[in-house]
Amino acid sequence: MGRHGANPGEREGPQAFDVDVDLEVDLERGAHTDELADTLDYAQVHAAIENVVKNESYALLERLAQEIARRLLQNERVHAVTVTVAKPGLLSGATPSVTLHRTR
Repeated sequence: MGRHGANPGEREGPQAFDVDVDLEVDLERGAHTDELADTLDYAQVHAAIENVVKNESYALLERLAQEIARRLLQNERVHAVTVTVAKPGLLSGATPSVTLHRTR
């Protein structure tokens, strides 16, 4: 849930957003050690995404996706990220979404 949108009233109250993230990460070490410290902590990834969606406010889905990508790329283990942000329920019969890909 977040407050994002370009149209009047869209940022006044929280609304649902669907966020899909694909990460390119070197998982070699964690695959061998079976230790969380040697891989990407998905709970931290989720918390970073949730933080941006809940606590920031942007007019465009493009900007929201960009900020999510920027935050995730701050983790040195993440080499590239593809972020899709969708706004279900906004348009009758259609779901606007944007997808962007960013690399280190």
